[in-house]
Formats: sequence, structure tokens, C-alpha cells
Amino acid sequence: MPPEPRTAIATVCLSGTLEDKLAAAAAAGFDGVEVFENDLVVSPSSPAEIRRRCADLGLTIDLYQPFRDFEAVPPDVHAANLRRARRRFDVMAELGADTVLVCSSVSPDAIDDDDLAAEQLHALAEVAAGRGMKVAYEALAWGKHVSGYEHAWRIVRRAAHPALGVCLDSFHILSKGHDPAPIRAIPGEKIFFLQLADAPRLPMDVLPWSRHHRLFPGQGDFDLTAFTGHVLAAGYRGPLSLEVFNDVFRQADPRPAAVDAMRSLLALKESLGVLDLPPAPALTGHAFAEVVTDPGAGRVLASLGFARTGVHRTKPVELLGAG
Repeated sequence: MPPEPRTAIATVCLSGTLEDKLAAAAAAGFDGVEVFENDLVVSPSSPAEIRRRCADLGLTIDLYQPFRDFEAVPPDVHAANLRRARRRFDVMAELGADTVLVCSSVSPDAIDDDDLAAEQLHALAEVAAGRGMKVAYEALAWGKHVSGYEHAWRIVRRAAHPALGVCLDSFHILSKGHDPAPIRAIPGEKIFFLQLADAPRLPMDVLPWSRHHRLFPGQGDFDLTAFTGHVLAAGYRGPLSLEVFNDVFRQADPRPAAVDAMRSLLALKESLGVLDLPPAPALTGHAFAEVVTDPGAGRVLASLGFARTGVHRTKPVELLGAG
């Protein structure tokens, strides 16, 4: 059995300030976070301060995202994109993040040319590697020319750079009805990141479906156990990370939302057989006593210090425990 995977959550899943989100993720027991750029931009804290806050909370920063509209563009746009990337890597260095998410382009400048995409992603990975960083390339379900994970993997394989891999997102794959089984053929070390989201089946365009109606695993119609099983079988050993865009979650108290998110990952791990449960505690004595009484005797026991704790589910009796 593979080791129990670490857990992470994207800050976009939760409401509140970035500081609120980090505190909620830590309190719920997550190991790490994906920091969404918008959350960092509006935070009064500097990237270095967020790095220290995460360290104090016991959180790693596993991904910085998103970096958009990079690949397969004309030379002048590519040069500008590399300048953008260098500034992004400066921020990541302060933040303490070593992996950036690059989404497949939706730009009108993008050209349908896999060789050019691979060449430009190789150049980006070379810059990242010089900073000790990595690039995770993700196929958006609505990408202009690259909208499937197998296509993204072909480009990554063609680019052939050790600092370039793929990011697999369950929503982008399953919402399009793509078969996840071929994921098993991708070398595990080239799967740089895994993002998980469930969703109800809705007859609507994939972009608003993605941006407003994602759910935590087990709450929708996708088979995330089978999907994640393919990824783990490929040899992926990174975190199971939640990226859930949902209008309700983003208006709710972040702490119970983060707990709900963690419960969904624990259930997913259990379904995969990768949840390391602690051993049952040894019994060293009586934990409680169940006393069945009539109402009169119940009043006597209450006067002796016993407390009424509930009503039996199948019999009209009272349950009394030591107060």
C-alpha cells in the first residue's frame, strides 16, 4: 500500500482574508496550501510575512497559481511572458513556493503549434530551474488549443525538461468526459501536482460550471476514487489538493468549510485504502454505564449526581451517565 498522501487546499476554496484562510486550513489539519495570486495581491501582508505565517501554522506552500496565457505565442509576446515569469519567480522566492501552475492558454495570441508550445515551455522551465523551481502545466477544459490532459502531457514530453511536468485537475478531466485511465501511463515523477474537485452533472457551459459549482470530493457525481486511484497508480506521491470554486463555500465561515473539506479528503483516502487510522485505544475500565429506569427512578438518580444524556433510539427509556 502506498504511503498516506499529504493534504492541501487552495486558498480560493475558502472565504475571508488570506490570513483567515490559512488559519482555517491549519485548524482543520491540512498539511499545505495552494496560494491563489488574488489572495496574495489583496493581502496587507508581504510574501515573506505570509511565508512566516504558514511556517508558524505548520503549513507548506505547495503551489502558487495561476500563471496564464504563456505558451505558443509570437516572439514578442513570448519575450514579455518571460519577463512576467521572472517577476513571478521573485514573488515565489519570497513566498517560499517552488512550483507554479501554468494554465493552457486562452489568449487570442495563442497559436495552434505543439512544437512552439513545447519550445516556449522548455524556456520557461529553464528559467524556473535556475531559481530551484518547477512548472506544472495544466490543460484547462476551455483552453484555446490545449483542453485535454493527454494533449498537455504530449507537449510536456516533447519539451523534455526536468523542471516541467503536468498538473492533473479532476474537474477539467471529468467534466469533459475524458477517460482518466491513461493517466497510469504518465511517469509519476512527471505529475507535479494533483487538484481535486467534485461537481454535480449540470447541462451548462463548462466555464461557469467550473467557476461556480464545484464541490468537495464525495458531494457530487464524479468518481474521484477511481480518478485518484489512477493518479496514485502512476506513482504520484505529492499532496491531494482541493481546488473548489463554489459561491456558497466562498461566503461561508472558513473554519467549518475547511473542516468539511478535510472530511471529504479523509473519506476519499479511506475509499482508496491509503488512510492510516490510529490504533483503537486500549480499554482500561468502564467508559460509561447505561441505566434503564422508569421516570421516578430517573429523578432519584439525577439527585445523586447522574446526568441525563439522551433518549434511546429504539426504546422509550432515558440514558443516564455520571455527571
